[in-house]
Amino acid sequence: MVLKEILNVFHKELDTIYGNNEVDSFFNILIDYYLNLKRITLVMQPEYTISKEEEQPLFEALSRLKLEEPIQYIIGETEFFGLVFKVNQNTLIPRPETEELVLWIIEDYKDNLEQIKILDIGTGTGCIPISLAKNLPKAKVKALDISTKALDVAKQNAELNAVEVDFIELNILETCHTELDSASQKFDVIVSNPPYVRELEKAEMKGNVLKHEPELALFVDNTNPLIFYKAITEFATHNLKAGGTLYFEINQYLGTEMIQLLEDFNFKDIELKKDMFGNNRMIKGVKYN
Repeated sequence: MVLKEILNVFHKELDTIYGNNEVDSFFNILIDYYLNLKRITLVMQPEYTISKEEEQPLFEALSRLKLEEPIQYIIGETEFFGLVFKVNQNTLIPRPETEELVLWIIEDYKDNLEQIKILDIGTGTGCIPISLAKNLPKAKVKALDISTKALDVAKQNAELNAVEVDFIELNILETCHTELDSASQKFDVIVSNPPYVRELEKAEMKGNVLKHEPELALFVDNTNPLIFYKAITEFATHNLKAGGTLYFEINQYLGTEMIQLLEDFNFKDIELKKDMFGNNRMIKGVKYN
């Protein structure tokens, strides 16, 4: 079948769901992934034809896209901070905003000459600790998650990207009062992108997220939206070194509440930062004794 005819089928079936430009983007991703073809092929060779065998994964992907399954789950991978990460339905798909959080930490610590210890809480795909380990090679990095299946994916990603990260299965809500390591092994950096979307905000979200991404990694109760932030901040008071920094990705509507939370736990030098879209998305605070 002529490749351009298959693209026309994609538009016919999917434009009402995603729009013309996004369908073009999906198709380009798929032909690159399955056929190792670039979009310029459609321009330079409008009659380019593929075999029945080559068509099959494209039409299978079309069926899954009609069900609003994310393209990242269909091909099983995504890019984050210039690295490739495996993803599946057990992991949240990394977002561009989280890249900004990673960059913030790197900028703060790139000139540090001593080995620093970093802990990521709620690691999912491992995108945060792996990207930090890749860009801060002197760092010693650990990561926690409650999900065994997510940790399996994160371990694959660490191997894929040739970095060493120590992954630990742990429920932060049950261990927020404890010291993870001895006093001499406390962390210089604790970072987390925990669940922060309130149930009332579901109406703002796309169907592909609501239907397919893990609810455990996304949503919190309307009445207690900072449940994970409170637990992690308390955990940080036990596990950060004096002068260590706590970083969060946050709900854009709860910046003021997050500043108050960090102040309540005696964190200083608190900084709230906007993302590329102008939303309050990141915060950090420094632990003082």
